[in-house]
Amino acid sequence: MKSQEQVLAFIRAGVMPALGCTEPGAVALAVAYAQQALGAELANKITVSVDPNVYKNGLAVGIPGTGKVGLPIAASLGALIANPEQQLSLLSNHTPEMVEQAERMIEAGRISIVLNESQGLYIEAAASSDINESRAVIAGGHTNLVSLQRNGTDLVRRIINGSGISSMAFNTDDVSIAELIQMVETIPYSKLVFLEECINMNKNAAAAGIEGRLGMAVGAHLQDLVNEGILSDDLIVYAKILTAAGADARMSGENIPVMSVAGSGNHGLTAVLPVVAVAERMDAPRETLVRALAISAITTLYIKSFTGSLSALCGCAVAAATGASAAIVWMLGGDMGQIHGTIKNMVANLTGMICDGGKVGCALKLATAAGVCVETAMLTLKNVIVPNSNGIIFPSADATIRNLGMISNPGMLFTDKIILDIMLRKGKLDSENAAIKTAVEAAV
Repeated sequence: MKSQEQVLAFIRAGVMPALGCTEPGAVALAVAYAQQALGAELANKITVSVDPNVYKNGLAVGIPGTGKVGLPIAASLGALIANPEQQLSLLSNHTPEMVEQAERMIEAGRISIVLNESQGLYIEAAASSDINESRAVIAGGHTNLVSLQRNGTDLVRRIINGSGISSMAFNTDDVSIAELIQMVETIPYSKLVFLEECINMNKNAAAAGIEGRLGMAVGAHLQDLVNEGILSDDLIVYAKILTAAGADARMSGENIPVMSVAGSGNHGLTAVLPVVAVAERMDAPRETLVRALAISAITTLYIKSFTGSLSALCGCAVAAATGASAAIVWMLGGDMGQIHGTIKNMVANLTGMICDGGKVGCALKLATAAGVCVETAMLTLKNVIVPNSNGIIFPSADATIRNLGMISNPGMLFTDKIILDIMLRKGKLDSENAAIKTAVEAAV
């Protein structure tokens, strides 16, 4: 049995502010560690080696405040900012001059991004100046520095195992969902009030997405459909609007922070905003909402400890939305059997939604996940629960989550490779088409 302090530490480690997509943020962080170890002289060559999922998630996502997308600009800014103490908020502190300098570094060939075949989250940043060399490795979690070297001498050396989520806090193999939720129920409210920031930060992102009609403006257009009388102004649609709008803001590259869960801002939006939407419409007491957010976070982190930090499955759907659904059932008075039931229903419903990288289109997936998680919670409260005879569903939520983990890894490793291959092929075609267009325009 875990102690109250262990559970609280698990939540605190998994819930933190982030600016922009967390994969580019983690790349910037690794480079910042390497640059800091290098010394005062700016690196003249930086090579960042990343696993396929980090590469996939950073390929087309906007970098806050730059108007640019991709990992090269994140890496170069990481070197220029060189302040790893800022963790996943690192990219909030660049200037227009830094962005210009970062672009010049890329144009000069000083930044290289290469793929490695590591399974699980892995980022290695190697930097060199005229006199020194450094190397930083983040693995298993977006901020989990496991190695830092300067001229071959270890400055930091840690061992990592498993998915990275459990190794950063505690081993989830010997604890159940029921035990974790019961522990959250007994944690003094004063120790959970830090989660208030989740509400404020993520609602601010949603408001920005709607007001600015950012990204694909999925949230704003859903709100338009409500205003036009085409969609109902109900719980499910409200949850979809808030969650999609938050993703619109975040994925567009706007300089808007969100509270992340399990190292992902989109997970944070999905784990938080549907719960907030239901609490607002159902007039739930503030303490009940905050405790529900703790349940959403702990359930999301528990699921991610089995599916892995990054995978071919959309974690917003199979982990964060499932955590939110469990939290909503708890918040509305459901018992432990119903909490298990809603987790099983979510796994039965959304398993199979793939992750094809971070991009503005994620707002569509988050809208779907948010709507399903609220609908599923309401059905479960009426004791509509998928039978154990169905597919991958087992009698307990814990066993069902373990099945989900097996589908993720090893089940979908080849799927993940194919997704990345398709994305890389498209990128090559886009580059070729751009070159042809430039040549034609020059000829004319």
